[in-house]
Amino acid sequence: MLSRLLPSAALCGLLALAPVPDAQAAGDVDCKLHFNLSGWSAFYKTAKGTGTIRCDNGASLPVRISAKGGGVTFGKSKIEDGVGEFSGVANIRETLGTYAAAEAHAGAVKSSKAQVMTKGEVSLALAGTGKGWDLGVAFGNFVIEAR
Repeated sequence: MLSRLLPSAALCGLLALAPVPDAQAAGDVDCKLHFNLSGWSAFYKTAKGTGTIRCDNGASLPVRISAKGGGVTFGKSKIEDGVGEFSGVANIRETLGTYAAAEAHAGAVKSSKAQVMTKGEVSLALAGTGKGWDLGVAFGNFVIEAR
């Protein structure tokens, strides 16, 4: 019986001495969203797109994006090569979900947008330059789902 326990005890001892990577605290992972998004609005705003989330720990996740809301808004827009930065993330899966959004925008032909939104303790700051025309104020949500 003792001969069976010795290999297990030796293995446990070696594992205890093995270097263990530091556990990452919440917010220690830097993740970015690279995306394309297009949509329209006439009182009700809707947009769809795709992207990829990449984190500095090597994690990567292809995603679908949708944005919906209402308000006093009119227009049509398309954002290509947009970038979003997440904060408060410990794991790439924490980036998925519905973010609360509010924005003000105005533009013609080429327009720029910047927006910050939150989902609990996770925040997402978006920036992008696009084509189209738009004018108004919109409130709604921004949804990121795994593809």
